[in-house]
Amino acid sequence: QVRLVESGGTLVQPGGSLTLSCQVSGVRVRNHNMDWYRQTPGKEREFVAGIANGWATSYADSVKGRFTISIDNTKNTVDLQMNNLKPEDSAVYYCNVPLYPNTWGQGTQVTVSS
Repeated sequence: QVRLVESGGTLVQPGGSLTLSCQVSGVRVRNHNMDWYRQTPGKEREFVAGIANGWATSYADSVKGRFTISIDNTKNTVDLQMNNLKPEDSAVYYCNVPLYPNTWGQGTQVTVSS
């Protein structure tokens, strides 16, 4: 059974940085594609970043150049380094294993505000 636990969200000022982490159990992150999504109230969950084969990354245009997705094989986590944060990055962030599309964690809240 796949279990995802996101952490690291907090209140941060515009222009600040934050790293989110997703603890994955039930599968090995090095063997699976991993994605980050985010959702704001009243909107659909949107793709933020993905990593395939442990190295091939993809990003939404809105975060390209500011966010970096990576995996930690030792800890079995997928991380999201976020730089130059903007108020529009405020959302609940979720990780996901595409092979298990209906499995989600509780998410972690990121609020970008001065």
